[in-house]
Amino acid sequence: MRALSSLLLLVAIPAALAVKSHDFKTCSQAGFCRRGRALSARAAAHPQWTSPYSVDADSLSISSDQATFTAGVKSAIYPDIKFGLEVRVHDDGVVRVKMDEVGGLRKRYDEAASWALIAEPKISKDIQWTVGTKDIRAVYGDKKDVEVVVSFEPLTVTLYRNGKEQVVLNGRGLLHLEHFRKKEDAKPEEVTSEEALESEGTQQVLKTPNLHAWFEGEEEDALWEETFSSWTDTKPKGPESLSIDITFPNHGHVYGIPQHASSLDLRTTTGESPYYTDPYRLYNADTFEYLADSTMSLYGSIPVMHAHSADSTVAVFNAVGSETWIDIAHSSVSSTETHWISESGILDVFIMPGPTPKDIFAQYTRLTGTQALPADWSLGYHQCRWNYVSSEDIRAVQKKFDEEDIPVDVFWLDIEYAEEHKYFIWDKKNFPDPVDMTNDVAASSRKMVVIIDPHFKRTSSYPVYQEAVDRGLIVKQKDGQTDYEGWCWSGSSAWVDFFNPAAWDWWKTLFKTYKLGDDKFSWTESTEDVFIWNDMNEPSIFNGPEISMPRDNIHYGGWEHRDLHNINGMLFSNLTSQAITVRGEVPKRPFVLTRAFYAGSQRFGAMWTGDNLGTWEHMAVGIKMVLANSIAGFAFTDVGGFFGNPDPEMLVRWYHVGAFSPFFRAHAHIDTKRREPYLLDEPYKGMVKDILRRRYSMLPIWYTAFREASTTGLPVARPHYVAFPKDEAGFSLDDQYFIGSSGLLVKPVTEKGAKEATVYLPPNELFYDYDSYNLYRSPATGKKITVAAELDQLPLFILGGSILPTRERPRRSSSVMRHDPITLQVALDASSSARGELYLDDGVTFNHQQGQIVWREFSAEKSGKGIKISSRDLTTQHLASAVDSVALTTYDPANAFAQSISSVRVEKIAVLGLGAKPSSVKVVGGKELEWEYSSGVSASGKKEGSSSLLVIKDPAVSVASDWEIVVQA
Repeated sequence: MRALSSLLLLVAIPAALAVKSHDFKTCSQAGFCRRGRALSARAAAHPQWTSPYSVDADSLSISSDQATFTAGVKSAIYPDIKFGLEVRVHDDGVVRVKMDEVGGLRKRYDEAASWALIAEPKISKDIQWTVGTKDIRAVYGDKKDVEVVVSFEPLTVTLYRNGKEQVVLNGRGLLHLEHFRKKEDAKPEEVTSEEALESEGTQQVLKTPNLHAWFEGEEEDALWEETFSSWTDTKPKGPESLSIDITFPNHGHVYGIPQHASSLDLRTTTGESPYYTDPYRLYNADTFEYLADSTMSLYGSIPVMHAHSADSTVAVFNAVGSETWIDIAHSSVSSTETHWISESGILDVFIMPGPTPKDIFAQYTRLTGTQALPADWSLGYHQCRWNYVSSEDIRAVQKKFDEEDIPVDVFWLDIEYAEEHKYFIWDKKNFPDPVDMTNDVAASSRKMVVIIDPHFKRTSSYPVYQEAVDRGLIVKQKDGQTDYEGWCWSGSSAWVDFFNPAAWDWWKTLFKTYKLGDDKFSWTESTEDVFIWNDMNEPSIFNGPEISMPRDNIHYGGWEHRDLHNINGMLFSNLTSQAITVRGEVPKRPFVLTRAFYAGSQRFGAMWTGDNLGTWEHMAVGIKMVLANSIAGFAFTDVGGFFGNPDPEMLVRWYHVGAFSPFFRAHAHIDTKRREPYLLDEPYKGMVKDILRRRYSMLPIWYTAFREASTTGLPVARPHYVAFPKDEAGFSLDDQYFIGSSGLLVKPVTEKGAKEATVYLPPNELFYDYDSYNLYRSPATGKKITVAAELDQLPLFILGGSILPTRERPRRSSSVMRHDPITLQVALDASSSARGELYLDDGVTFNHQQGQIVWREFSAEKSGKGIKISSRDLTTQHLASAVDSVALTTYDPANAFAQSISSVRVEKIAVLGLGAKPSSVKVVGGKELEWEYSSGVSASGKKEGSSSLLVIKDPAVSVASDWEIVVQA
């Protein structure tokens, strides 16, 4: 059965089709997780337990820039083992805490951060450390309200704001770096509790005769070898796991650590009444047909966690690339304890002080980068299945979309396009003319996406494989010499080691669309209208442990696969993205969809939520997963189903979900019936067509939201706690969300047979129903409203004070809409004001980085007894305040792109909530305009009901120019 992708659409799946849980480990089946949890249990059973790790104050050294200090760390249990500690404060207030074994038998893997970070962070020049007898501390921030304190004995790191604890590392004493040792060595000399009490810096009061046995366990547990199912992990380096407890003493809600099919607000996994019995697991795995409510690992891993309260938001990024388990305990309504247990690596934790969600996103993306600004066409509708069977099949599908006047931007090909699953090599029996086929698609302003998986068929007749072998680029077996062989779609397969720098330039050459020479392969049967889908890159290996690669395989630099497993898939999509960017003479924005990902993957493309089931439960949890991925930096995600044959009701509901997801793709398993939207009977076909057209009408909103994500890190799909961080009633909401800063609130319907839906509105706000224009007022406590949600309806609202730009002319694809006029929907707030943004560029190249853009702010404000609606250039405004990244020397409001769309006009303005019928509407310095007004409740009044509506007809003002329209009462 195909263990691959999914997005949109599915229905009832037989109960027998469900994840095979026995293929994947639980914590109790992973030796290092067992050991970490056992330490936690022993510590909890002895309330007076404190960590054996302490700072050697005599070794303290403060750098000349005063922002960094280093010190030695010693353990009361292993006095001969030395550790080094480094703490530094970045110029944005982020605190980085690193700890590693010093002078050990081996080196621990310390490269995870180097793959995730965009650059070495800038260190603050304003930090002054104060050294005391018990700790070292620094106070900083514009208001001097942030303090970081490193206590010596036991070692703890605490971040404070206004004297209030925000984040505590090792507060529960669970820090432990299992030091390297020799298998034949005897256990360290036993240290009794009495002796420990006499040793400097130790505060143990336990009544055990042997602290070593107490700390690491009475018996050795999978230190040197471990068996799971039929596979044995030899563990040649022995034990090397890392454990750290991170507590958020004044934050009762935590989010993040994707990817899991779970609620956005992370649930308790330990204690007296846990919701889950296993910790959340981060281990990239091909968990197809996954459970809809579970802590099981899925395809990607981002070890970042937000902690939130009405007072502040903080976050941690734990830069580790190995398998990691995270226990969560909500010890009270306002406090959360977490315990992170990793198989290998060093302690490298970034503490982000916030104090707002917006600050957290800025701090995190300064570390790992923002979402890449995608090509505009990639925000349209993508049509995919496993598999369109031939060139003529693709042509026929495109023809049917056009005949039914249904918009689509991209057609996808799964693995069957490739001869014997040798990627880059077309099956000429079914795809005899791949370039002509692609050109036929491109002639209708559309693109192709073709799958390239990371496993290569082991045969000398496959040039890609043979070149990789000749260059020595294949991942090795545990002996470090023999090329690894596994089994995947290609049969006997090999995997390129993308940690090897020698693979990088070679991989880029494969995507060139012209011949490089007789002895070099390039994809000449491709064009610049073909983009890439990277699947199976966890990596997925059918005959491997947990359907993946053996942990003792060897990568470049001698590192074991266990050390970097979660990073592996990111390098594949990273290099593919670079290859697509530079394949032509003019660099163009790539589109690469990846299934596996890590922190920083957002820089390289899109991801999706994997092989889910066609059930209502999976539809619902997909929304939660999109939100979790979004707050971890990945704005470009999707939702959907893969297995089964959807009934029309589920299909329509899932199209609504997809249309309001950042990435919108329909996909289906090879065994499913064809379900392209034009195959539906009425009224369902008409419903889906309307949904697709709405997506296309809102593309300016989506593209503007992606611009914001690409510069600030703020997510495109925005959870309630991000939009309204003070509203405690919304902290756990994950079934409704906002689209960027647009003011659009969406509540997808994910229940069978639903006729209505309940929507929560935050305090003291106005919301307008997008379709009926009904106005709702929310009191100081917020409120829930019940609205109609028939199958053809999606609860969708505009926040009062917002202005939405849309394009309302139906087209076959997004590319042909670039010069269409704009409609503005102005939703007034109680003070009769509103604002919104529109961002445009050529949508394809990188010319926007040289200032070839149009970025406008639209505003409405009270003017006398009426209102004034205006447009102004936002880039100039932001450059003046040094907010935006476009260099002032390269930006001109009359840039070439702005001139190219000077004829693009605003063709309609709809104003909601105006207080009274106007007496005139005119462009300042111009003519009186035509308009219509229908009475209803006003934004400045007190009543709810149908809003007043003013429609200004064809003001004919340019979207690239400054203008003002006065609405006179």
